[in-house]
Amino acid sequence: MDETDRRVLELLGRDGRASYAEIGLLVNLSATAVKRRVDRLRERGVVRGFTVVLDPELLGWRTEAFVEIYCRERTSPEEILSALRQFPEVVAAWTVTGDPDALVHLRAADTRHLESVIERIRKERGVQRSRSSVVLSQLIG
Repeated sequence: MDETDRRVLELLGRDGRASYAEIGLLVNLSATAVKRRVDRLRERGVVRGFTVVLDPELLGWRTEAFVEIYCRERTSPEEILSALRQFPEVVAAWTVTGDPDALVHLRAADTRHLESVIERIRKERGVQRSRSSVVLSQLIG
């Protein structure tokens, strides 16, 4: 991976919908050359996919929570990721040290919506239980 690849990835990270031609103008390559680079990065696993990033505020999701997920034995991080990816309310998720297996950041419209999402997550295969903390106010960030 060279500096041009890094720049292409940076530009895709900012706008995953940018065309190869638009990126090419910024990195001084043809659209075809950019496509070949992206294809190569996908084949090598550097780029694993493309996704949509939702703005929770614009969706009206003003209720926020952090949920600790406790899994059954031998539940891999890939299984946790696969389960969580189907929930648009999941803003971010991490595997962590300590008792929980994962920490999940959720956004929802209200507490009823939040409860529904948590219950659906708890029904996922591999999830044993959860513990939630609802955000009251943001101090930093």
